[in-house]
Amino acid sequence: MQDTAWLTSRAIAHRGLHDMNRQRWENTLSAFAAAVERGYAIECDVHRAADGVPVVFHDEELKRLTGREGRVWQHTAAELTGLSVGGTEDHIPSLSEMLALVDGRVPVIVELKGVAGHDQGLAEGVLECLADYPGETALMSFDHWILRDLDRLGGNLPIGLTAHGRSMADMEAHFSMLAHGISFASYCVDDLPNPFVSFLRERLSIPVITWTVRNEAGVERTFRYADQMTFEGFSP
Repeated sequence: MQDTAWLTSRAIAHRGLHDMNRQRWENTLSAFAAAVERGYAIECDVHRAADGVPVVFHDEELKRLTGREGRVWQHTAAELTGLSVGGTEDHIPSLSEMLALVDGRVPVIVELKGVAGHDQGLAEGVLECLADYPGETALMSFDHWILRDLDRLGGNLPIGLTAHGRSMADMEAHFSMLAHGISFASYCVDDLPNPFVSFLRERLSIPVITWTVRNEAGVERTFRYADQMTFEGFSP
């Protein structure tokens, strides 16, 4: 199992230290620079562009963040990085561009966003970007097929399951992923506690971070039932 002690050592800025998309928008170089300045770890989201390049962007569709129609996987990285985010001077960054900015100064947790039928090579592309990266990094995803790809491809990076839910079906699905190299979990704070998270922490000594904490109640719930928080909208 990979070293994950660093994963819980500091609060994690959700999509960088943005200001809820008023002036400093999520998943932008400005948000990442602000997180580095404050010493927070960074969570970011990555999609595969049409030419296979990983780009930092949360949604499958472009509309909410760029005002443009279309989907990320329909455009090349050059086209995407030419788009303004929120009408600001920030553009959609490539993963390589984001990593060059952070340069190992704070930990980075990359969430891989799968799009069924349009994400072949995403795991490989992300691992290639990280091959010579000097800083602490981890990978995670909601998408089980992405996690199986990461497990198959090997490497020494921690791999995490991003998850939510409390139902029996949710628990069964989450437990099934323990066979695929999971070394941490990122769990919805509103769905704590639950048997899966308790089993990870108490029986397997696997750390759990939470998403997304926006108030004191979320902070309190995190540190009662998990190990560290992914936060936005305030500064811990």
